[in-house]
Amino acid sequence: MKEFHIAKNDSGQRLNKFLEKAVPRLPGGMMHKYCRLKRIKLNGKRAEPSCCLQEGDVLQLYINDEFFSVPDGAQAFRTIAQPRVSVLYEDENILLADKAPGMVVHTDDRGDTDTLIAHIQAHLYQSGAWDPDDELSFVPALCNRIDRGTGGIVIAAKTAEALRVLNGKIKNRELSKKYLCIVHGHPSPASGRMDGFLRKDEKLGLVTVHKTRVPGAKTAVTLYRTLAVRDGLALVECELITGRTHQIRAHMAAAGHPLLGDGKYGLNELNRKFGEKSQALYSYKLRFDFTTDSGGLAYLNGRAFTVRAVPFVQKYFPGYRIP
Repeated sequence: MKEFHIAKNDSGQRLNKFLEKAVPRLPGGMMHKYCRLKRIKLNGKRAEPSCCLQEGDVLQLYINDEFFSVPDGAQAFRTIAQPRVSVLYEDENILLADKAPGMVVHTDDRGDTDTLIAHIQAHLYQSGAWDPDDELSFVPALCNRIDRGTGGIVIAAKTAEALRVLNGKIKNRELSKKYLCIVHGHPSPASGRMDGFLRKDEKLGLVTVHKTRVPGAKTAVTLYRTLAVRDGLALVECELITGRTHQIRAHMAAAGHPLLGDGKYGLNELNRKFGEKSQALYSYKLRFDFTTDSGGLAYLNGRAFTVRAVPFVQKYFPGYRIP
């Protein structure tokens, strides 16, 4: 028998959600069965998978020890001696990391455990901001993600409350995100709005842009403005009104201005001329624009954070000062 005492970071969530994280090797069907058989009890009584856990609750699990083993990669942070995290901002609730292009944010299909979240967890563990041995189900987690080849700001939540609040804010579009990119050619007009419908092919991992709605497509809106032009390239700022997969890359390519280095949506012939193999795209500015209750994160409302050094800007537009 194993006993869990529910603390603040684990309260407020459904029992089944808690068990998915605290006992990840326990299959969902078996978890429901064990609840029915009273092999999972809450405060000494039969527990329903849908019940909401409260601080101070005691959960008792009469299940085999094999279910408590840790999945491969879950402890990757413990193997990192020197975390590679460029911290843009950190407080007791959140951490803003400036992700380097080429780093994957989560373990992907390749099984890579050298991830941004692992390095963030290692940083928090080594600094004493997080002790995994004091937690039951919560681990610091990312609230947003960006592609391996894209650099820029990624938000990590250091508490369960911060994770819940920020996930809601992102869903409600109460965060403003701006990107810098370099495109081939000079957009005309120099600034504007791109509307369309984006459809993702899951097998190919490719997004197509449509002018009218097609089955499976989602609305996509991108604002853009040209900041500088040089040698057949343009430095462009994009603001995501919607946040779809590969939105900026697909939108700019559909407009006839693929991103420099983008082998998926661009032209390799043009990219080879510059020797670039990864898209010139950077999430450089984040602003918190809360319009609904933000709980303990109210102090972030109205604050903006900017990455001042973007490698491809310095390379292709030397002397340009990021706004």
